[in-house]
Amino acid sequence: MNNSTLGSDGVIRCGWCAQTDVFIPYHDQEWGMPVKDDRGLFEKLCLESFQSGLSWRTILTKRENFRNAFAHFDFNQVALFDGKDVTRLMEDPGIVRHSGKIAAVIHNAQRAKELLAEFGSLANFFWRFEVADNRYSPQSMTASAESITMAAELKKRGWKFVGPTTLFAFMQAVGLINDHAQDCAIRGVVQEAKQNFTRPT
Repeated sequence: MNNSTLGSDGVIRCGWCAQTDVFIPYHDQEWGMPVKDDRGLFEKLCLESFQSGLSWRTILTKRENFRNAFAHFDFNQVALFDGKDVTRLMEDPGIVRHSGKIAAVIHNAQRAKELLAEFGSLANFFWRFEVADNRYSPQSMTASAESITMAAELKKRGWKFVGPTTLFAFMQAVGLINDHAQDCAIRGVVQEAKQNFTRPT
């Protein structure tokens, strides 16, 4: 896949935007923008876990349904889900009905509470893995040393469905790496947002 594509509006974007116009708002307004709030981080991680083996378009078009189904990804609430909730979710046609992934979200919500107790916030944990600008060529890999290390640390703490590839996609989504194509019009926007971003301490 080409790293960039010229849209019908004359804007150069990452090549994956050529697949469908559905991707353009997400690409232009969200992908790569730094995320610091814990709910937002947990949501992005859960959605990337659900995406494994599927197209991102499937997840993106169902995102509002996922939010409604999982208490808007408030991990304190999701951690309290029980068997009745699993049954409800498995009967919900608006989400991806994969029993293992649904169970993993609930399980990981419980682990997120533990991570919060250990680090003070999820952001404090995840932003330790930020990639320095220009360390890697944009869109040249599907995992990195940082995502491999993060996966090992999360698995050590009992998290599920958090392999290096899933976590690299998560890093791309929340601004831990600016992986927009070099000539993508949004790369500079993300770079500026990261320059103005106050990192968790």
